[in-house]
Amino acid sequence: MSAPTPPPNLPSLSVGETLERLLAAIATRGDLAHLALLAWALAASFFALILLRESALASRRFDAFVRELARFNRRFSGDDR
Repeated sequence: MSAPTPPPNLPSLSVGETLERLLAAIATRGDLAHLALLAWALAASFFALILLRESALASRRFDAFVRELARFNRRFSGDDR
C-alpha cells in the first residue's frame, strides 16, 4: 500500500518544517502560554509513561521473587515437586 499523497495545491512538508510552521504560528499569535502548557502536558505524559513502565518492571521482579521464595519453601519443607 502506498503512502497517501497530499492534494496537488498543498506542498509536501517534512516533520521539521511542519513543526517550524506550527511554532511560528503560535509565536506570531501570541499564544506562548498555550505552547508552554503543551510542553508541560507532553513532559508530564512522558514521565507518567516512564513511571508506568517502571512499575510494571518492579511488579515482574517482585513476582519472580515470590515464585523463588515459594520454590525455596517447597524444597526445604520436604514438599519438593
